Amino acid sequence: MRTTVVGAHGQLGGELLALLDGPVAAFGRDAVDIANLASVRQALQVAAPELVINTAAYNFVDKAEDEPEVAYSVNALGPRNLALVCAELGVRLVHVSTDYVYGLESGRTAAYTEDDSPGPVSSYGTSKLAGEYYVRTHCPQHYVLRTCGLYGNRAAGQGKGNFVKKMLQLGREREELTVVDDQWCTPTSTLDLARAIVALVQTSHFGLYHATNSGRTTWCGFAREIFRLTGLTTRVRAIASSEFRAKARRPPFSVLDSGRLANAIGREMPSWPAALAEFLAGSAN
Repeated sequence: MRTTVVGAHGQLGGELLALLDGPVAAFGRDAVDIANLASVRQALQVAAPELVINTAAYNFVDKAEDEPEVAYSVNALGPRNLALVCAELGVRLVHVSTDYVYGLESGRTAAYTEDDSPGPVSSYGTSKLAGEYYVRTHCPQHYVLRTCGLYGNRAAGQGKGNFVKKMLQLGREREELTVVDDQWCTPTSTLDLARAIVALVQTSHFGLYHATNSGRTTWCGFAREIFRLTGLTTRVRAIASSEFRAKARRPPFSVLDSGRLANAIGREMPSWPAALAEFLAGSAN
């Protein structure tokens, strides 16, 4: 299958390039401006893919509060343009979204399913939700996958937003760290997500999916497990989100139920502790 990966130089894009079979065109920002419809149309007409996987995104959550129009151009108009051109060409489109489309239900404890109503609490989350709607509206052959807390990509380096590598860096420099302990989520390995995408696109089960490793933790719990597995003695002190004072609000609970994905690909996603252990073991080699 001829595949084009958009955002190929990011964490997830690098994993996909290593796993995909057949001819693969790797598009970074220098190859295509997804916010420009003409640029998207020209690039895809030349590449002539059968499948497009969009991993490109504006991921600066706090900065998006100051420049929401920039976040919207990449996270909403970009997917819209890809969806329009993929529909014109009769091409399948994978679009990667986020758990940040949720956040309004402060007292929630049950994992979100795809049938639960979204409610973003930040400009970033709003822009990502708009991108989902554009893809689902304009491209009949779509797979939209919401994920959470991505880290990984041994092949393509750290990338931005890699919590594991950031904790390891800080853990070697400091005796104690403060980490938020009231935001529940499921950290997800880019390798496991890439494996799931590769399996899903072998099917014609189009639609909306949640795609994370299984289980749940807080960012504080995640940090402590990173240090436990690596043998670092760094102390982790739990703090509330209000103490962190980030500009953008984060979902207090954004655990996703990936049961629909498991049914589509015939297997469940690994647990987040197992995925973390695999990543750390690979990084040490």
